Amino acid sequence: MNSVSDHPQIAQAAAQLKRLREHNLLEDLDCHMASFLMQEAAQPSPQLALAIALTCRATDEGHVCLDLQQHAGRALLPGIDKNVKTPPADAWRTALLSSGVVGRPGERQPLVLDERNRLYLHRYWDYEQRLADALLQRASDRSEQVERGQLSAGLKQLFQTTETATTDWQQVAAANALLSNLTVISGGPGTGKTSTVVRILGLLRQQPGGSELRIGLAAPTGMAAARLQQSISGAKAQLPLSPAQLDEIPEQASTLHRLLGVTAQGTGFRHHRENPLLLDVLILDEASMVDVALMAKLLDALPGQARLILLGDRDQLASVEAGAVLGDICAGCEGPSAESAASLAQITGQPIESVRRSDNPLQDRVVLLRHSYRFSADSPIGCLASAINQGEAEQAVRLIRQDGPQDALTWLADESETLALGAAHFAQLGQAIERGDSVEQLFQQLHAFRILAALREGPAGVVQLNQGITSRLREQGVIPQQASWYAGRPVMLTRNDYQLNLYNGETGIVLPHPDGSGELSVAFNGADGGIRWVSPSRLPYCETVYALTVHKSQGSEFQRVLFHLPRQDSPVLCRELVYTAVTRAKQQFTLVGSETVFKTALLRGMQRQSGLQDRLEQMA
Repeated sequence: MNSVSDHPQIAQAAAQLKRLREHNLLEDLDCHMASFLMQEAAQPSPQLALAIALTCRATDEGHVCLDLQQHAGRALLPGIDKNVKTPPADAWRTALLSSGVVGRPGERQPLVLDERNRLYLHRYWDYEQRLADALLQRASDRSEQVERGQLSAGLKQLFQTTETATTDWQQVAAANALLSNLTVISGGPGTGKTSTVVRILGLLRQQPGGSELRIGLAAPTGMAAARLQQSISGAKAQLPLSPAQLDEIPEQASTLHRLLGVTAQGTGFRHHRENPLLLDVLILDEASMVDVALMAKLLDALPGQARLILLGDRDQLASVEAGAVLGDICAGCEGPSAESAASLAQITGQPIESVRRSDNPLQDRVVLLRHSYRFSADSPIGCLASAINQGEAEQAVRLIRQDGPQDALTWLADESETLALGAAHFAQLGQAIERGDSVEQLFQQLHAFRILAALREGPAGVVQLNQGITSRLREQGVIPQQASWYAGRPVMLTRNDYQLNLYNGETGIVLPHPDGSGELSVAFNGADGGIRWVSPSRLPYCETVYALTVHKSQGSEFQRVLFHLPRQDSPVLCRELVYTAVTRAKQQFTLVGSETVFKTALLRGMQRQSGLQDRLEQMA
């Protein structure tokens, strides 16, 4: 092992990393990783240390890799220290490949540098490779067991469409799902993703041997799984099928972690390539929330012959962890190729317009649902979401500021309004508890309104907003002055608890236990509609949730949403984040903050450094 005295460059690199850490451009773990690998390197250098630390930082910020081309030749501390900068790309690449700890694709080294100067921690390069290979393999497998006559008849029965020149993309998506082992269904809120899935399940059961299919339903979080289960249960009742046929359509959904089976140590999954899931079909909702590592592990565990159906909104925020898998899969996919359009038109009887062949080999596996049944063409929230997606900042501002029906869109400049509105709503929740409303009614009241914020910390962050609303409720005498647990407190779990079968993101309400003891307990509304009661002492990892981050709100819907912007621009703010916040609202959206910050966010698209798109094209 090398020592600092043997290699003066290690000392130079350490000093450079320390400077970057002092200015919060790196975290301690980034510096420790760089220092460790510098000691292991055959040729350590400041360039190597920078690359390692910046790659670790990029991964923690949601990128799969570090794009050297994008970061080369940059001053890292402009105006502070002109000597702390990254080298030119060619020199950087040479230094890395000669270091002894950075390899080319396929080499077993701690880091991998590909031909396009993307630098990966080895495990993330491996995740991306495995995921690309699994997606392409599944996409190329067309089901030969589908009885096409039965499929056409089933489509007519379950969709019951009338003669029209407009394409029913839900029907196209359903046909695609039966004809291939990979289908991606993307659409905004209210475009019918869940109702399409229910019909897909009905079509699968109608096929020869369909009653024997082992079908799994999953979502990334407990909240999203509960919503999927409730939506499927409600949508089944609308199908023109017999009670016996409806009973064959599954509705029990689970989280991905529960599906894969977290080990007792919590360090891995019971299901993997050597111990695959016992499934013939897997439907995964809210796929935009799934990171590259978890998606790779899921596809490892899914049998190769099984159908995979991904549902999500490609315009939503990407996962909190590294990657933007759904966005990468859907990139450049705006419709079917001529060959696929002709085949689907023959089966569905639908007029299907084809588009040019895309570079993305998954083009014919992606179906976009274009019609929103929740928001009409002149819906204020729908029009606002569309303007945001197009990056039309001025139009978005006009839409919110103009008077509309039932004040569906409102703009408040006074930040104190957030606390006032929040306290008023949650005071009503307390009144509902005093009235003796049912627990189900209390959950309806809770989900009728929610405050969303872009940041967790800071003056306009979730922590401060929750503290502010709590203080107001205490001042108004709605909740006790000192107690941390009180009736009406909404809480959200921040970790999975496998013993309690409760998962990160699940929301509960603190209430007197119904056994009459007067003891406070936390009620959770299960996906099956049942109420579970858990003692607060068993919930160390939860927090008050009058307000929550936009990221945590994914997979949820509320009647009314108030989105509280930070006072100043932040790298977290982007078009996708604002779109996600707006589309959580079903009836009313209120924006609090400055016009400048709002418009800046809409002009910034979320950019995740990843090689998945290129891998798909190269491996096809």
